[in-house]
Order: sequence, then structure tokens, then C-alpha cells
Amino acid sequence: MIVVGRVQCGADVNMTTWDSDDVLQRFREYLKIPSVHPDADYNGCVSFLTKQAQELQLPYQVYELVPKKPLVVITWQGTQPELPAILLNSHMDVVPVYEEFWTYPPFEAKITEDGYIYARGTQDMKGIGMMHLEAVRRLKDAGARLKRTVHISFSPDEEIGGIDGMKIFSESQEFKNLNIGFGLDESAPTKHSKYILAFHGERTNKQIRVTCKGKPGHGSLLLENTAGEKFHHVIDKFMKFRAVEKQKQDSGVWVGQLVSINLTQIQGGVQINVIPESLSACFDIRIPPLVDPEEFDKMVKSWCTEAGDDVTFEYIKNNPVVENTKIDETNPFWTALNTAVEEMGFKINCVICPGTTDAIYVRQQGIPVISFSPILNTTPLLHAHDEMIHVDVFKQGIDIMEKTVQAIANV
Repeated sequence: MIVVGRVQCGADVNMTTWDSDDVLQRFREYLKIPSVHPDADYNGCVSFLTKQAQELQLPYQVYELVPKKPLVVITWQGTQPELPAILLNSHMDVVPVYEEFWTYPPFEAKITEDGYIYARGTQDMKGIGMMHLEAVRRLKDAGARLKRTVHISFSPDEEIGGIDGMKIFSESQEFKNLNIGFGLDESAPTKHSKYILAFHGERTNKQIRVTCKGKPGHGSLLLENTAGEKFHHVIDKFMKFRAVEKQKQDSGVWVGQLVSINLTQIQGGVQINVIPESLSACFDIRIPPLVDPEEFDKMVKSWCTEAGDDVTFEYIKNNPVVENTKIDETNPFWTALNTAVEEMGFKINCVICPGTTDAIYVRQQGIPVISFSPILNTTPLLHAHDEMIHVDVFKQGIDIMEKTVQAIANV
């Protein structure tokens, strides 16, 4: 029986059964590869994935548009290859670990007696990549033939922005040659037993630096027009706006529908007894689709004007607004995905992603993507210590992925 947070297993579970389970052993082999930042080494992942392609007797291509940043694509050709293809994308890299806080070594892929696999990447997102592969393996072994070609891609550097990974690849001729019509990417685990969390869009990221200049002088004086006074006004405006959004979140509004503002860097000053000539602050901001980014910019500009003379802001990052994937009858892929999931007795809770994934780069090419991680009954531990997944949850994810891949590839 599966329960929220932990999975209850019978006492008769035999550890040797898991040790002899080829599906679990392939998963563990992938998890043991330390493709971890900083300076992630992808050679082990590429060797593992190309070996999987060879075992499946499927063609593969390793693209290296940036040195040491390989992207692997394994292809299962459909019966109607002229139709736009399906992309099943995951990333090979994982975030750093602090081993002293882990119950088991994070790259040992330990299976405990109660059936949990502890390893970095179990949830984010080597687990999903293996669900993609194992779903195709099952379909192929069963003799299934799908209308549309399925490309299973494994990208680098998603955890550090994907600039040298999916971004540059999605803009390339090599990507265009794949003729992608629809894609799946990552969402997040959920504690629910019936509702799968999915994302059909992402917030727009704006990183802003506000600079306040004023009159310098001795720290013992109460001068007019100081950088600090202006700095206080600006930060107060940002923090009050943040507090309102935080109240909405505390009342139950999904974070993907809110503007998140976080003060991340402060710079300025030369000595503790010298009033500085300049102070600056950096804010990481995520804007949901329902908020007009131009109106938001006007608001920030007005805050700077109110603070006084010589207060300006500049963009460190100002991402373009990317259209959400439609989740209605106008999108036949969504209809097929949603129907397949409902026929299995589950529901999809499709919302706006609070962060950023590789899916945004594919959507920028005008291709609809649903970020979809069928990991149920699981406490989300993305980027956390003791990241884990239960073997039953992982296998259930393969079951769900098999049916959904079959459905969307036969649209």
C-alpha cells in the first residue's frame, strides 16, 4: 500500500528481488553517475545513454554545440515519420550535494529495506528521464508501433540555466530537423495519490539592479540627499509589494500565479564611517502570465523616481514573455494526454511553473510543451538533502508514462 510521504511495504519484501530487477538496476546505474555541479562531467551519462540506445536497437545522436556540453537524442521512428514528432526531454545534470547531511551517500543509489532509493536526481530529474526510456522500452518490447516519431532527449546544464544546453540546441538547425510538434518535460512530485502536478507555462524572469546615488560625507553628519535615504525608499517599496504577494500565497494562492520578489545582493560603501556616494541592490523577480511586464516596469520606474534624483534601474536579465501551452480542446496533444491520465484513474493539476525549466526554450520555438512528472505520494525533495523515491512510485510513473507516450504519439 502506498501512503503519503512514505510507502508502507510488507515484511516479506525480498531485497534480492530489487537487486535482480533490471528496471531498477538501470535506474540506479544512471543515478550513480555524479553529473553534479559545479563543472558537471557528462561523459558517464553519455556512455550510459548510448548503451541504452544500442540495447534498444534505436539510433541516437550526440550533439555538442558547446564543447563539453553534450546533448543526447535517442529516436524511435513512427509509422508516419512525416508527422511532427514528440520530444521527451530530461536533463542529465544535478545540483550540488552536502554529503554530511545525507543518510546515505548521494551517488550510491542505496535501496533501503522499506523500498526507498536515496540519490541525487531521483526526483530532479534522472527519474523522469528513465521513465521516458523505460516507457519506450516497454512499448517497443510489446511490439507497439506509434504514428509519430518519438525523440528522447537528455540535455546538459538545466540546473544552471540551460544556456549551453537546451537553449542553444532549440535555436539550432539540428533541432529544427527533428520536426518537433509537442513535448513533455519536468514538473514536480506531489503528495497526492490521484493528482499529478503539471506545468503549461512559466513565469517571466526579470533580474534588476537598482542604483541610488547621493551626497557622500562623514558618518557623523545628517546630510540631505544621501544614497542611503533613497536606498531605503526603494527597498521599502519592493518589500511592501513582496509582503502583499506573500499574504496571497499564505492564503492558498499557487506561487506560479504570484509575483515573487527577492532581494539577493547589496553593494556599496567603502568604510563604515563614510556615507557612501552610491548603493545598489539586486532583485530576482518572477512575473506570472497574467501580469503585464510593461506595467510592472513602469511601477518600478515610478518607485525610483519617487526616491529622488540619481536613482536608476537596469536589467541584468529581462527574459521575453513566452506563450503558455494551451490546455483546452484546441490542443489535441493536451486532450490525448489528459484523457489517457483520466482513463488510468488520475487527474492532472496543470498550473504555471514557479521556476524555469528547459521547456521554456522549446516553447520559445512555438512548440507546445506540458511539463509532466508522474511522481505521486511523494514529498518533494528537489535540491534537498536525502532526495529519494520509492521503487513502487518509480514503477507507477513508468506505467503512467507508457500510456501517455502512447496516447500523444498516436495523435
